[in-house]
Amino acid sequence: MSITTEPVPVDLDVAEPLPFEPRGPVSAMLQRVLVAPVTSGLPADAPEIVGRALAETADILRDDDLQLALFLMYAIHYGSLPGLDVSWEWEPSLIAARGRIERAFEVALRSAAMTADLPEPERDAVARWLFDLTAPTAGPGMARFVAKKASIEQLHEFLILRTVYTLREADPHSWAIPRLRGRAKAALVEIQSDEYGGGDPARVHATIFAQTVRGVGLDDAYGAYIDAVPALVLASHNAMSLFGLHRRLRGAIVGHLAAFEMTSSIPNRSYGDGFRRLGFGTDVTWYFDEHVEADAVHEQIAGRDLAGSLAEDEPELLPDILFGARACLLLDDLVGDDVLAAWEAGRIALRSSGIHPDRAV
Repeated sequence: MSITTEPVPVDLDVAEPLPFEPRGPVSAMLQRVLVAPVTSGLPADAPEIVGRALAETADILRDDDLQLALFLMYAIHYGSLPGLDVSWEWEPSLIAARGRIERAFEVALRSAAMTADLPEPERDAVARWLFDLTAPTAGPGMARFVAKKASIEQLHEFLILRTVYTLREADPHSWAIPRLRGRAKAALVEIQSDEYGGGDPARVHATIFAQTVRGVGLDDAYGAYIDAVPALVLASHNAMSLFGLHRRLRGAIVGHLAAFEMTSSIPNRSYGDGFRRLGFGTDVTWYFDEHVEADAVHEQIAGRDLAGSLAEDEPELLPDILFGARACLLLDDLVGDDVLAAWEAGRIALRSSGIHPDRAV
């Protein structure tokens, strides 16, 4: 006997929307429809709404509406926002809309981050190129500001901005595991095993970061501060999801992780110093101190065994490996520059519309 089930109609006027402020017509549409089970896909005017938003955007990397829309679409795959209905995960009309935004997003990233300066597709040559790319630079930066000058309010802002990725730390890069093989797969699993605590749930990096967030009096629930986070921060997370969820972009997610690990150890030392300067103990600084040691090891694995080995084994992926690394640095620099400019001007680095009186900021 076969059993067929028909979708149950849902009154979208009754379904409770996601607890985020829409940032434009695309995110407003998704906020309304993604909380209810799929019946007949996105509204009939969805292609027009998405098309108009893409045509009118001046800079998709800083477009609040389109970046929040992408973030919500990707969040279904992670299960990070419980208000999203799981039946939408592979719904064709949603995937089609996401694809249109992704294509424009990828074009913008490639325009800003591609390079013609390619090393030989050889393990050590690729590693040297990546280490040169990610070498520390002199001059002011967000990490130095946190270490030496940041107020408690600015440290709160710093943590809020990081909640988008770090409360789900490692997950975007883990999409690459089934997309790799051989030496590159083994290297990625070695790195990710540490990120997930090496079998100890108390040492999962996202869990340690949640402890830091609680330790300064902030809300560690994922998504609690989405309204406060600027588009560029969402774009940084969305780039990881874009690279990780598409097999054709497996080189880019590997390059992204390599650059991510290579630029982590020294800044995290400064971040820990900033919290110690204001009197916080190891319950708050553990996350940063853990990354000083762990990422000093990870950067060697990521540069040679992961990115370098992948370039040797699949040399056609070399341009995307380098693209992913440059995209990581581009977005990190844009976010850091905006935050530092706001702080030095005496302004908050958060979206003012996302500041809630019942949450510390």
